[in-house]
Amino acid sequence: MNEDSRSTYTLPMFPLGGPLMPGALLPLQVFEPRYLEMIDRCLVSRVPEFGVVMIERGSEVGGGDVRSTVGVTARIVDVKTIVEGRLAVLAVGERRFEVVRWLEDDPHPIADVRDWPDANEDSDGDLTALRVDALMALDRVLALTAELGVQVPERPSLDELDEVEVSYAVVTLAPLGASDRQRLLRASGPRHRLRLFAEAISEVEDSLRFRLLNPGPDR
Repeated sequence: MNEDSRSTYTLPMFPLGGPLMPGALLPLQVFEPRYLEMIDRCLVSRVPEFGVVMIERGSEVGGGDVRSTVGVTARIVDVKTIVEGRLAVLAVGERRFEVVRWLEDDPHPIADVRDWPDANEDSDGDLTALRVDALMALDRVLALTAELGVQVPERPSLDELDEVEVSYAVVTLAPLGASDRQRLLRASGPRHRLRLFAEAISEVEDSLRFRLLNPGPDR
């Protein structure tokens, strides 16, 4: 898609310590006054959503943090009051975007962004094989994680998802670090993302197998 054909819009932003993937659930406890105000504004808007970007360096509290330029919109699906001044918010990741410019806090972070959809890729044998390999690698890693004594929830069926959705879902479900997840979020399309995922999950699998063969004093 031509960059100039994508319209820019303003989005309230919630920087976090890790990236959000499209399709993933995001549970939050919100208590800072500026973010409580942000949630209130979202709930009365036509589309109750905000943007999530990863803090790459530093801390969002107090300023001076370095934020990623690529994030995902989060649509609010449920809000509950825990106690006065604290909300339990459930949101779901929807669209990938890139930050055009950061604006003055109002009072929460805010930015001009434009949507960044995945590149169109034909569904062929290569992409199908990458999808199958990714799911098999994910299942192996989840099984190894459980063997190490870590409680692993049952993997949901991804059969009904298309290639783009699967390429994000495996990233959400796999035990990857925040930097790997951010790198995969930035991939141009599902084929590129699944290839990068294969590299990242292979390293995780090797590490888990090493730990199983060389148990520490706690095992």
